[in-house]
Amino acid sequence: MSTLALVFDFDGLILDTETTDFQSWQEVYRAHGVELRLEDWADCVGRPAGHFDPFGHLERLSGIRVERAQIRVQRSARMRELNLHQSVLPGVRDYLREARELRLKVGLASSSDRAWVHGHLGRLGLLDYFDTIKCVEDTGAHKPDPAPYLAALDTLGVPPPRAVAFEDSPHGVAAAKAAGMLCVAVPNSVTRRLGLDRADLVLDSLASVPLPELLARFDGTRQQDK
Repeated sequence: MSTLALVFDFDGLILDTETTDFQSWQEVYRAHGVELRLEDWADCVGRPAGHFDPFGHLERLSGIRVERAQIRVQRSARMRELNLHQSVLPGVRDYLREARELRLKVGLASSSDRAWVHGHLGRLGLLDYFDTIKCVEDTGAHKPDPAPYLAALDTLGVPPPRAVAFEDSPHGVAAAKAAGMLCVAVPNSVTRRLGLDRADLVLDSLASVPLPELLARFDGTRQQDK
């Protein structure tokens, strides 16, 4: 039973916005004389924006009220600046090109909003590689809920066992596995210190294993599971 579709996460997997998000908040905290620890930040990776209140956390650590509106504007500008210097992560373009050559269907499932995802993909010249893109507006759900993946697969017309998900975070891996998919985890500098043991395979980068080799490995696994 062969793979029919690939479904990619966006943040931290195609573009390392997870690291820039964390870095921009670290800079804010340090400007107030305190540190934002990865342990405190980690659980919000892949979660909705309201899951963790960085302003409240900052105020508790620093013991002072902060200018939230001013920080919000400055941090957003800083994150945009950092993202503009980010390249597409290694191996991503090759996987997308090879998927097209292999006539695989390609989807994207994200907890982020459509303007964010489409804007970056368009800027990076990747938008046309995807047969479907599902964002939070499409499902109203955030990972680890499997809804983003199930919505993408429904549009692609591919059953979960014949698709492979690509993720960078524990919540993303949990979403893909709950959807019934095989999952490859490719951690970034933030998520590599988190637990990704539920993934079927963990790679340092997509550049480390060519797509045909990876698919052959998973197709062999499906045969053994019959």
